[in-house]
Amino acid sequence: MAESDGGDYFKRTSLFWMVTVTLAVIYFACTVFVPDIVPFEFLGPFGSFSKNIVYNYPNMLYKGWWATWAIHLSEALIALKVCSNKGINNTSTRCLWFIQTFLFGFASLGLLIKYDPERRKQH
Repeated sequence: MAESDGGDYFKRTSLFWMVTVTLAVIYFACTVFVPDIVPFEFLGPFGSFSKNIVYNYPNMLYKGWWATWAIHLSEALIALKVCSNKGINNTSTRCLWFIQTFLFGFASLGLLIKYDPERRKQH
């Protein structure tokens, strides 16, 4: 089996971060677009805080929603640059890093930044 030169390095983010970020984004989307379905009363102090933000600062929440996606897109673009810097040149691998970082943000980008292609080549 041929050894990889690191140009196709990809590591999936942990299930913990996938679930956490997904649930947070769904919760955020619900508070912004359909706040009437969110059971604030069952969420304790966090629910009270969320309800206050939803009904007293909806414009801020809406702008925060779009800022969140802008930040994730920025992180995904940074991931492409980091891929280039670390010699990850395989197009499909770079696409995987872009998509994963766009969806899960720092949880993915951190894995890519930690990758040391020089250390991987050592035996």
